[in-house]
Amino acid sequence: MTDGASPLDPSARLVQGATSESAGESTGGRAGIRAGHGARHVAIIMDGNGRWAKKHHLPRAVGHRRGVEAVRRLVRAARGMGLDCLTLYAFSSENWKRPEDEVSDLMGLLRHFIKSDLQEFVDNGVRLKIIGDYKALEPDIVAMLENALEQTKAGPTTVAVALNYGSQREIARAAAKAAASGEVTAESISANLDTADLPPLDLLIRTSGEVRLSNFLLWQAAYAEMYFTDVLWPDFTPAHLEQALASFAARERRFGGR
Repeated sequence: MTDGASPLDPSARLVQGATSESAGESTGGRAGIRAGHGARHVAIIMDGNGRWAKKHHLPRAVGHRRGVEAVRRLVRAARGMGLDCLTLYAFSSENWKRPEDEVSDLMGLLRHFIKSDLQEFVDNGVRLKIIGDYKALEPDIVAMLENALEQTKAGPTTVAVALNYGSQREIARAAAKAAASGEVTAESISANLDTADLPPLDLLIRTSGEVRLSNFLLWQAAYAEMYFTDVLWPDFTPAHLEQALASFAARERRFGGR
């Protein structure tokens, strides 16, 4: 599927459930495109790089590089699909448990991606947002990220990247901030999450056949649709995202009612 020669995955599954209510349509062409599926914010657990490499008898590092290529394809396609925000689970707070050489490879890929793709983000009006404790990364990566955040801050389309991210820690931080400011409510916790300035999450996708959230956007996914596909992340294409959006559009949205 990397080369676009294979058919779309027939095993993709949409978990039934209410979706989050839209926070309002944006102006311009994206709203018209979005009318076909209704989603503003899609998040993806990008899983399967290692299995892809094993399947092709290649080192895991090659699988991660091909995964970056899949990210690039999706970022380029997101705006044309009418999405306001695409959130990608890149590196969890638990991923530090992986072998040191693999973590080093991942950090190297992050450096390369920022250097090679930052200008394209700027030119195409894509705002980079980081969720998670990215400041715990190596100082040169932190500096590169903060430069990218500054240069892309005016973009109308957002790509949020989860780095050193864990949803349980995020919720705990948000609750502590809410308590420090007054009453702890669902609204005050939401207002202190890393994603507070993003549209409500509509659709959460996980690749590679695993059916779990892995500590990703647990609070935000409360009313999101879940979509699971057996496609390994390096093989995931914009056509697969379109398939997921079509499945999302087929849902009868009740917002917890009848």
